[in-house]
Amino acid sequence: MRGRPYVLLSCAMSVDGYIDDDTPERLLLSNDEDFDRVDAVRAGCDAILVGAGTIRRDDPRLLVRSPERRRDRVARGLPPSPVKVTVTASGDLDPAAAFFAAGDADRIVYTGSGAAAPLTARLGGTATVVDAGDPVDLGRVLGDLAGRGVRRLMVEGGTSIHTGFLRADLVDEIHLVVAPFFVGDPAGPRFVAGGGFPRDRRRPMRLAEVRPMGDVVLLRYLID
Repeated sequence: MRGRPYVLLSCAMSVDGYIDDDTPERLLLSNDEDFDRVDAVRAGCDAILVGAGTIRRDDPRLLVRSPERRRDRVARGLPPSPVKVTVTASGDLDPAAAFFAAGDADRIVYTGSGAAAPLTARLGGTATVVDAGDPVDLGRVLGDLAGRGVRRLMVEGGTSIHTGFLRADLVDEIHLVVAPFFVGDPAGPRFVAGGGFPRDRRRPMRLAEVRPMGDVVLLRYLID
């Protein structure tokens, strides 16, 4: 029996690998067709995970947007949107963030051992807080999610989360959308940080799909 969920990592980036620039305004790297595709992928998952940095920087709602898809999930006995999940070593999260305030999805926060008790008090029941070790162990996170019935997990960033999952070889599929421009901002966040990855040239991924969507393109990789 599989001990963790199927992990689908989703990211949009520039041609030179940036997922944002260093300005306060969020950089759009996709288009309406791809936004709808991402919404459909979200609707097919049991949970969506982002890092605490993404919550602080982008304030995402992480909800299924299409009313039809929400109704379809409810008809199948599911909540309108998947469970929202985040990971924070420090517990530095604002209870007013859209992650907590928007929608009626369940919320789970995995945090470092020392931050669990104070974070539980600060969030005041808006989320389930789980001690994920010190340092936070992503394998432990996935095992706990599996125990909660999560079979398919969508990971949406940012850099440290992408890097952690990929370095730990905990990803089964990657949806990588490439925008038709360069960013070139040395202070901007990248898809992944530098360092070694198990899936190097000796253990390559398998390209399963290439889908143009206007001027952006989806590259879908499977990791066997």
